[in-house]
Amino acid sequence: MSRIGIVGLGLIGGSLGLDLRAQGHEILGIARRRTTCDRALERGIADWAGTELNRLSNVEILFLCTPIAAILPTLEQVRPHLHPDTLVTDVASVKAPIVTAATPLWPYFLGGHPMAGTEQQGVEAAQTHLFQNAPYVLTPTATTPPELTIILTSLIQQLQAQRYCCAPEAHDRAVASISHLPVIISASLIASCQQSLDAETQALAQALASSGFRDTSRVGGGNPELGVMMARYNRAALQAALDSYRESLAALSDQIEQEDWDALTAALQQTQAARPPFVE
Repeated sequence: MSRIGIVGLGLIGGSLGLDLRAQGHEILGIARRRTTCDRALERGIADWAGTELNRLSNVEILFLCTPIAAILPTLEQVRPHLHPDTLVTDVASVKAPIVTAATPLWPYFLGGHPMAGTEQQGVEAAQTHLFQNAPYVLTPTATTPPELTIILTSLIQQLQAQRYCCAPEAHDRAVASISHLPVIISASLIASCQQSLDAETQALAQALASSGFRDTSRVGGGNPELGVMMARYNRAALQAALDSYRESLAALSDQIEQEDWDALTAALQQTQAARPPFVE
């Protein structure tokens, strides 16, 4: 079994700690606040938890589970304390800018993205089996030592997640359409309901809102910091996805305005048939 360090003991880092510790690995957790560390120990997330980066000097694998903007600064801070052969990985939902900047800093870096989560955050949100059956993407490059992929694949199998490998840029284009774009669309839906309805109608809409609105608005009501980081660090791919979405929305709007019900029917039949491969 391995000695594994986790920097950031929120939803993802804490859930990794719970599951990997249950597999027999020794977990050393790092957080900014002592209260978070104490709670991580109480919950069984880590064998040791504290704020001292030098305690990571003998870890074999290190997960960086901070917000996207903090990953590279954290790597800068922690690398003087690491053994030269330590495998370092991250869990950010954007890969190309992270991998491009991190690899020169640490040659044993391999980008990762477990595609699992909830709207909750913080150490209390950590849960067992969060990654079970979920995609877990690794993004090796031409210079990534092959043994890093082998090691992380073994851990991913222990999490019972589904491992995928692709180039960092391919990952970012894909998640722009199926993860980052839905956040922006969902947020715009909520904003539209606020802006387009008078107070009385809005109150009625809130009372009547059910599963359809709950499903389509869920990701737009999540952590604002995460949404901004997705847009900031995956801006080009997200902008391309937004441009494509505008075209699709405009076409549907034109069909409704022109009362072209045959065209609208054909469009909705096409989307009905296209959805299953994305969700099943």
